[in-house]
Amino acid sequence: MSHLPVIVGMGGINPAGRTSGHQAFRRTVLDALPADQQRQTLEGLAALMRLAEHSANGWHDSAGQPIDSPAQTLRDHVLNHTLIRRNEDPRFLALGLPANRRAEMTLSEPVRFTLRRRQLPEQLPEGWQVEDIDAKVVAVTVPAGNFSALLPDALEPKVRAAAQLPSGFDPASLYRSVHHPRGLSMAVFSASDCLGASGLAWETIRQRLDPDHIAVYAGNSIGQLDDQGWGGLLKSLVSGQRATSKQMPLGYGQMPADFLNAYVLGSVGSTGAALGACASFLYNLRLGIDDIRTGRCRVVMVGTADAPITPEIIEGFRAMGALADDASLKALDSLALLTDADYQRACRPFARNCGFTMAEASQFVLLMDDALALELGADILGSVPDVFVNADGFKRSISAPGIGNYITLGKAASLVKDMLGEKALKERTFLHAHGTSTPKNRTTESHVFDEIARANGIENWPVVAIKAFIGHSQGSAAGDQLVSALGSFAHGLLPGIPTLDAVADDVYAKQLRFSTTPVAFSADAAFINAKGFGGNNATGVVLSPQVTERLLTQRHGSAAISAWKTRREAVRENAAAYLTDADHGHYAPRYQFGEAVLEGPELEIHADRIHIPGYDHAVSLTADNPFGQLDEQETPE
Repeated sequence: MSHLPVIVGMGGINPAGRTSGHQAFRRTVLDALPADQQRQTLEGLAALMRLAEHSANGWHDSAGQPIDSPAQTLRDHVLNHTLIRRNEDPRFLALGLPANRRAEMTLSEPVRFTLRRRQLPEQLPEGWQVEDIDAKVVAVTVPAGNFSALLPDALEPKVRAAAQLPSGFDPASLYRSVHHPRGLSMAVFSASDCLGASGLAWETIRQRLDPDHIAVYAGNSIGQLDDQGWGGLLKSLVSGQRATSKQMPLGYGQMPADFLNAYVLGSVGSTGAALGACASFLYNLRLGIDDIRTGRCRVVMVGTADAPITPEIIEGFRAMGALADDASLKALDSLALLTDADYQRACRPFARNCGFTMAEASQFVLLMDDALALELGADILGSVPDVFVNADGFKRSISAPGIGNYITLGKAASLVKDMLGEKALKERTFLHAHGTSTPKNRTTESHVFDEIARANGIENWPVVAIKAFIGHSQGSAAGDQLVSALGSFAHGLLPGIPTLDAVADDVYAKQLRFSTTPVAFSADAAFINAKGFGGNNATGVVLSPQVTERLLTQRHGSAAISAWKTRREAVRENAAAYLTDADHGHYAPRYQFGEAVLEGPELEIHADRIHIPGYDHAVSLTADNPFGQLDEQETPE
């Protein structure tokens, strides 16, 4: 019998807040929550944003001054500095984006200037004359005539809307980070958040298993392209900056997995990253659930971390017409100027729209096989029976949508119907749309949804599109959707699409249901949909914790479930203690640089096993051979 992959932990960060405890989800349905949950959410976000912190003496601000009610006092600031908003990066504000402009000048007479010797070009331009002034300074004379130069410039940003992490939150400040790209700092925080919120002690899990029964699959869609990664490396020569020894290795797309293995989990098991544009999270999730279903691994950490809000990446997406730039937003609403409120409405899935909004996010989930989860008393948040992936076939444009998504969603719907029944599929499932807010997406994805609904006899299929709140975090987008779906299971609410003034005329919506406000809904399953550039289509199926428990009862029996619930009480207490600390602004990311480092001579190596110091179980070297054995032949004389 195949193992069922269950979700026993989730953690991360996106523009709506922290993933653990459903904080980010609650930010997207804030007004529909009971008063005490609204207060808790606002207080937790204020602490995350370093506006307030809680101690034995109650709440106080960064200067130590008491705050009677952070939820009331700081509410407007929290709401205005989370989700999509005007880009707060100083480079996108006054004076414009730093740039250089090439100029061809004619000097009417020679020009003489001084500069430091180390700033001289290695290859002097023709005609330059250099005289020593002292050991460090030289005088340069440039002859009259034609002269090429790069003149410093400041370009007005063409795109000012962005979905940044909540203002004031800096994951790199929470641990001993040294020149880490932002995406990797987010990954360290998110994986630590996932472990803490699970209520499980990682060392306990690790010691129960063969070391290579643990796996990590994590990456992103385009690597680390900020200045600490490949972004700084690639522009170092033309910008006059020096490349560092860290930029090259830390830029790789699989580096989130590498960081988790080396500094967070200490795992020696399977590892890797599957890059599939906007479907990258689901690609990595597929690797994890395949390992668990087949029994290759019993515990898998899956995730992504994307930090693409840089001038260069935004300009690249703008140049291809994918982003909601300022000019398009003005034209869309016939405005002369854009206000902060206009930027907050930049992303409009399935409405009249003009492009997506760039976002940053990191999401991680901890998967286990169902038997181990019951044994450990893990708190099961849901289960993921499968992820389906299909390409588009021949295409006119590599970035245009194609036919693969019909196959992925069709297979996913068929699986749910087979597992839960036709009535459950029709009445107790919902769609987490990729919902980018581009005109092409609103037409093509809605047609996929509408046609699969028609084929399965589904009417009024609820559609959720959370990019209206948190923008498009590239490879992490489906991770944002998955943890939001887990929030819907926990709270019985589907987020609305508040920027949907009206469904666009070219959206196929006969079988679909859209809402601008949160909707109460009891769901058995959700479909996590992704449509990535290049034809990277994926649809994941996530089952609710209630349905998962019914499946586990069927698979293991009532006595095993009763015993699991008893063991789960202590795990839930641990998780609650972590969440209380986090909501009060106390974080301690797990980062173990240089600890318990091992070399080959320290291993105990046998033909059938390798013992690793610090692990109770050895790594088995016995191979699974499904191909049969050949009889040994004698060596001819």
